[in-house]
Amino acid sequence: MDDNPPNRGTEDRIPPSSGRWPTGRWHDGGMELSQALDFARSHPRSVLVTLRANGRPQLSNVLHWVDDEGLVRISTTADRAKYVNLRRSQWAALHVTSQDFWSYAVLEGPVEVTEPAAAADDAVVDELVAYYRAANGEHDDWDDYRAAMVRDRRAIVRLRPDHAYGALGDG
Repeated sequence: MDDNPPNRGTEDRIPPSSGRWPTGRWHDGGMELSQALDFARSHPRSVLVTLRANGRPQLSNVLHWVDDEGLVRISTTADRAKYVNLRRSQWAALHVTSQDFWSYAVLEGPVEVTEPAAAADDAVVDELVAYYRAANGEHDDWDDYRAAMVRDRRAIVRLRPDHAYGALGDG
């Protein structure tokens, strides 16, 4: 028996040490973009992959929000590696995993990064408010939230996926 789950194939497997073999089938490889976006909408925790100046990947755990048009938004601060990387190379991948770890989707595509929030009433802060509302609902003190976005130099990363792949179990 193989101790490592395969990267490709029609059977889903998990390591034998877990004591159970799942029953579903996997779709591995290319995936409809709409299917990956739906999966990302229901799983807001992900890993963002950006490219360093030397071409190597830099990974960050993030919370994301996918709007109705399929635009993925992530909040970050201007002092983070992901912000610097994305300002230089406007491409990213987002790896979204199910709670049980065995289903995933990867969304890849071009990225836009806003300037850091500069004033409590600027467009970036308005977008951060929409991001917060979509992820968490209403805030107890919007004035404080808006001031914090400026103080933290928050920005929005906008990923426009044009390619998806992954493995989604169906049972």
